[in-house]
Amino acid sequence: MTDILESMSVALENALVARNLRGMASVQPSLKPGYCLRAAKVLFSAKGVVLIGTGFPVTDTFETDGPLGAIALYQALEAVGSTPYIVCGAPLSKALREDYRIVEIEVGKHAYQAQEAKAVLDDLMPSVVLSIERPGQAADGNYYNMRGEDISARTACYDTFMKQARCPTIAIGDGGNEIGMGNVTSALKSLDIVSATTTCDELIVADVSNWGGYGLIAMMGYLDNRDLLAEFDPIVTLEYLSKLGSVDGVTRLNQLTEDGLDSSVGDSVILELRKLTGFDVSSKTE
Repeated sequence: MTDILESMSVALENALVARNLRGMASVQPSLKPGYCLRAAKVLFSAKGVVLIGTGFPVTDTFETDGPLGAIALYQALEAVGSTPYIVCGAPLSKALREDYRIVEIEVGKHAYQAQEAKAVLDDLMPSVVLSIERPGQAADGNYYNMRGEDISARTACYDTFMKQARCPTIAIGDGGNEIGMGNVTSALKSLDIVSATTTCDELIVADVSNWGGYGLIAMMGYLDNRDLLAEFDPIVTLEYLSKLGSVDGVTRLNQLTEDGLDSSVGDSVILELRKLTGFDVSSKTE
């Protein structure tokens, strides 16, 4: 059984970087194979609070990559008995707070970032701290987007949560400037990116960070013998986020896309992941 699970995990990991949109296929060999399985086992067994940090600022709003995957993970974690909270700064925190458990953290640099994280960690005592498409601090302590622009003034610090956590930490990224990419610093040197330095226990790389979230959900579903991905509707969630003011991180337009890709591309990835984990994909739900 172990060999089957590990082989499935590797197949998922390869599928997540197959398009190599931002160089993650060249980063993947730096990671120990089986990271999807290891991370999914941690999440599946975490029956307490799970913190999900997300939200990448684009202009004066937030992008679709990250929140879409965070909501998918939120729903999957609730389905397996955990209590997820989405941790983010405004405007995303204010957009989601009517529908999800939200921990709002302050945007921009401030003197009590460490205390902010400690207070939340002490209060909620999470079983896992997870990050999906969160900007990670560069070596100079600032935050940068894919264009190399300094976005520190519009970024809430989640790095402190990852660093202070007394539980397993998982991060998902797709470009090199996200939390967790400190695990693969050497592999990022060939990419045209101001890389992040914050590390984590398990890093999942994907062509689009949302897809990394789907990979974890697919693996969790296999462990639970439940097609969890079939229970998530990405287009409905994209429409929900669009109404709240989201934009595509590449085009910076309010549209039902992720990283410049039509939603049908993400749908095809979900279908492939469901197939790889052995579920019947002839219908939406089992």
